[in-house]
Amino acid sequence: MELFTNLGIGFDTALTLQNLMYCLIGVFLGTAVGVLPGLGPVATIAMLLPATFALPPIAALIMLAGIYYGAQYGGSTTAILVNLPGESSSVVTAIDGYQMARQGHAGKALATAAIGSFFAGTVATILLALFAPPLADLALKFGPAEYFSLMVLGLVASVVLASGSLLNAIGMVILGLLLGLIGSDVNSGAARYTFDRPELADGINFVIVAMGMFGIGEIIRNLEHEETRSLVMKKVSGLMLSKEDFKRIIAPVLRGTALGSALGILPGGGAMLASFAAYSIEKKVSKNSAQFGKGAIEGVAAPEAANNAGAQTSFIPMLTLGIPSNPVMALMIGAMIIQGIQPGPAVMTEQPTLFWGLIASMWIGNFFLVVLNLPMIGLWVRMITVPYHHLYPAILMFCAIGVFSLNNSDFDIYLMALFGLFGYICAKLDAEPAPMLLGFIIGPMMEEYLRRALLLSRSDPMVFLTRPISATMLAMAVLALAVVLLPALRKKREEAFKEE
Repeated sequence: MELFTNLGIGFDTALTLQNLMYCLIGVFLGTAVGVLPGLGPVATIAMLLPATFALPPIAALIMLAGIYYGAQYGGSTTAILVNLPGESSSVVTAIDGYQMARQGHAGKALATAAIGSFFAGTVATILLALFAPPLADLALKFGPAEYFSLMVLGLVASVVLASGSLLNAIGMVILGLLLGLIGSDVNSGAARYTFDRPELADGINFVIVAMGMFGIGEIIRNLEHEETRSLVMKKVSGLMLSKEDFKRIIAPVLRGTALGSALGILPGGGAMLASFAAYSIEKKVSKNSAQFGKGAIEGVAAPEAANNAGAQTSFIPMLTLGIPSNPVMALMIGAMIIQGIQPGPAVMTEQPTLFWGLIASMWIGNFFLVVLNLPMIGLWVRMITVPYHHLYPAILMFCAIGVFSLNNSDFDIYLMALFGLFGYICAKLDAEPAPMLLGFIIGPMMEEYLRRALLLSRSDPMVFLTRPISATMLAMAVLALAVVLLPALRKKREEAFKEE
């Protein structure tokens, strides 16, 4: 009964004209950045963070959330029509989706992606509403030791689930933690690693890091290899699925939704991992496994359901524990801090309209995605044809304006450019930047909880092992790292993340 009361509060908040408008803007922008290869939700949200300063907290979060799950939807459009995934989680959708388009079934592939996305998003939002409150209640019992151990587990999970070399992922997390130390000491206020630059006295703003690593870094990569985009067709028709098509997609959508909902909660990019895992499982269990890679409709349904479910359930640890499960959630936490909201379990009790309003807006956003996107497929097709070298000057301009507006300092623009160059170097070295951003966001919080736990225990480090919840999470972190270091599992992991 309490759940329905809370959802009533949420819909009252989400259905105001202002919040509906920002939800619509969010999902529209999200679909657009998903459609355009080279511009993802991380860079877009990072660019728009300064613009949220003037917005009410709930409107800002609704819009940013809409950009994220809208981008998961939009990425499938280019994957199907151009064989060029707009989002990393849409890579596997391109395998069969593009083949369907070549065979004249682009409309069916797009309709399948829309249905799978809508169903998975709806189910995942229900799970968020059901499981977030008990998790938040549990988190309220956490002390500093438990929070520190939880963050250690989150960082280890982001390393385990990051694509590419395990050593690179560990190195990127450590680098993120070190960058988080720049600024003033939490307790004494003494300057640390500032090199006598007053601009670094308050540390490096995470918006600068995010824009540089994901925005500028992506621009350089895309300019180096600007791909020729050849559209299969400029007019898409036949969006209706037959009875036989519905029968074939029901089970894959259900399996993809279940898998995506579970993997989305894990740190380290659950949506991408979910889509790859869903495709692999579907290929093994499907009766039509021989058609996979040649235009199997199941190969579109399963990964699309999985990545959208994963995108929505990734909000669970962010909203209940204040722990980001991926770079977008790290930016969402940053947006909350900018608005003066302390992320964590107290949000649900202290600001129920914000908590439940955000959840309710996800149902509305999923509905908007279906209603808007299939009729507007012509617009997305025209956007795909825009050459990338016409887009990047505008992207650079928005990045520069957004970063300059933080402190009215040109030093921040130079710093963003430096991180952009570093992001490009990381890409060349196959070092995924996501673990670094998670380490950068979590690092200062980890330090604070570590110091607080040691202060309360009179500098006894055993406090992390004598408290049952803390000890359990540390044991899980050690076990996860030990398991993935096994040679056989390491080989399987590399195969799982291989995109070819």
